[in-house]
Amino acid sequence: MKNYYQGKFSHPAAARETAHAGGPFCGGHVKKIEAIIKPFKLDEVKEALHEIGVSGITVLEAKGFGRQKGHTELYRGAEYVVDFLPKVKLEVIVPDAIAERTVEAIAGAAQTGRIGDGKIFVSTIDSALRIRTGEKDDDAI
Repeated sequence: MKNYYQGKFSHPAAARETAHAGGPFCGGHVKKIEAIIKPFKLDEVKEALHEIGVSGITVLEAKGFGRQKGHTELYRGAEYVVDFLPKVKLEVIVPDAIAERTVEAIAGAAQTGRIGDGKIFVSTIDSALRIRTGEKDDDAI
């Protein structure tokens, strides 16, 4: 790879920008979609993703807060602040072609209309590799 870039770009950052813009090493146009949602919405989101053909999903238990800021609770007569609320973090890797539909499916299924519904982040994946077969990029997902 190093030889490819020699003489083609004035600076390594220019080479990276070209790669991320769909250049020769962009990884087959794959997106990573991360969503932070309320735990009780997980089944609905999973079903929505299944309906649009997303077959793989990673789910992590998480705690956090945003504008919601947490709340106070009473436990054995003592009041205490719950800063970090339970959340679920989903990670899905999809081809560019269905990334927008994936975001819409997650948002539609996770929305309650109340504060704390969560966030969705989309990023470009430079490459993907299926360890078992050696398949790369789109074929690996």
